[in-house]
Amino acid sequence: MKKLMQKMGVAVLALLALGSPALAEDLIMARMNAPFPEAMTLLQSAISSRGYTITRLQQVNENLARREFKSDMYRVVYFGKLDEVRQVTAAHPELIPFLPLNITIFAEGEQAILVASHPQALQQFFPDPALKPVLERWEKDMDEIMDELREGADS
Repeated sequence: MKKLMQKMGVAVLALLALGSPALAEDLIMARMNAPFPEAMTLLQSAISSRGYTITRLQQVNENLARREFKSDMYRVVYFGKLDEVRQVTAAHPELIPFLPLNITIFAEGEQAILVASHPQALQQFFPDPALKPVLERWEKDMDEIMDELREGADS
């Protein structure tokens, strides 16, 4: 089972690496000492409390099942602020593939692992100075979400 979880972790990192131009050093990761259902609830609450709307909860189960791994404890949580995403993509349609923001969450035993790309990693590919404050705010919010989850699991 441990090897299976390790393979799943590698798969998450590979998906993130293939899904965006971010390198592994451009990932934000958190480990929670909480079971997946509790971690998922805390994640959704932390996202919503910062004014974001969760737009989709993607189950990754089908792809995992094809690789003979069965789990319902693996999700990608997509979120954003509709008006902000509309404004950013109207000015920079090349950002559409990277939005909305997302965090991948999966179970590892009685813990939950969360992984996301640093929003500021996009700055190197889209150097428009007008984007910098938006990417910095997204980065700050993402860091706060991860910090809240780390702290929430300890209390």
